[in-house]
Order: sequence, then C-alpha cells, then structure tokens
Amino acid sequence: MSALDPAGPRAQNLATLWWIMLAGSAVLFVLVMGLLALSYIRPEWLSRLSAAQWIVGGGLVLPLPILILLTGTALVLGEQLLPRGAAPISVEAHAERWAWRFGYPGSDLTDDGTLHIPAGEPVDVMVTTADVIHSFWVPRLGGKIDAIPGRRNVIRLEADAPGIYWGICAEYCGPGHDSMMFRVEAHPMAEYRRLREGAS
Repeated sequence: MSALDPAGPRAQNLATLWWIMLAGSAVLFVLVMGLLALSYIRPEWLSRLSAAQWIVGGGLVLPLPILILLTGTALVLGEQLLPRGAAPISVEAHAERWAWRFGYPGSDLTDDGTLHIPAGEPVDVMVTTADVIHSFWVPRLGGKIDAIPGRRNVIRLEADAPGIYWGICAEYCGPGHDSMMFRVEAHPMAEYRRLREGAS
C-alpha cells in the first residue's frame, strides 16, 4: 500500500515529488552540517563573516535556489493531479462510519467494500460522506481527497495494470477509523464492461 510503489500516472507524480523533496532536504541538511563542521574545524574562516552576511547568505542565498526548485516542482506535478475535462468513467465513493460504499452509473451503492475500475483508463471518483469528515486514499493510484458533509469532491485515479490496490480512510473519523479500509480492483476494459453489464 506504499505511495512509493506507484501503479498509475498520478501516483507516479506523487512518488517523484516525494523523492525530489527528500533530495532537496538532504542537500540543505548537508550544507548546514558542512557549515557546522567548518565552525569547529576552521573557526577563523567563518569569523571573517559579519552578522549581516550570515543572515543574508545563510538565510536567503543558501536555501533560496533549492526552495524555488522544490516549490516549482511541487506546483507543476501537483497541477497535473487535478482532473482536467471529463473522464470517460465516473463512479461514486460514499463514506459512512466506518465503511465505504461504491456506486456506478445506473446502479445503487454496493456494500462489499470493493471499487471496480478499468485498468489503463482515468476514472473520476465522486467522494461524499453521510456523517463526519473522512478522506479517500488509494496510495498506489493517486492522491487523497477529503469527504466533507454536504460536498461532492472529485479525485481522478488511474491504474496502469489490472490488479488489486488497497485504500484507506486517511482522516481520523472515530473509534472505527482503523478498520475503514477498502479495495480497488482494476480489470481489463472488456472484463470491466462485462462486469458492469452483468450488474445492471
């Protein structure tokens, strides 16, 4: 269920962002530790700098290029997560303490805790809740989105290949929160169509 083991293009964006953030924070850490080590090994070098030079150099010049790179990357990759246009397939995910029910066009909500989607196709998931705030998250397929009372939020998922992907409620919602899991089953398109035709 790791977000670092992506199985779809949107999850891949998030994993890439995570690794870039880790690399950026590692670079900053090494720079700061290098300065700290230098203050012990060669204190006379650092004593030549004035307080103003430390503030401008250490507080602005040192982290600014890395922070600009990280922020720009986050904006570009994050923007690609947003649903653009209408996905050919949309489904419903309805949260109610402490279970998820799923619905498809032309059918009622199901109680089996499994969301069926076609592999290789973007799917818009309309997320709603009957009671408190929950959060819909399938770590290997995409980001997460809150289920807020009175609202319908949309998240787009896509699985590269058929398989089973586990999802959870990512927002603490009460004593049953830890068991509020579900699974997403991605089928080949022909199998998905047969499944939906058989259910209607």
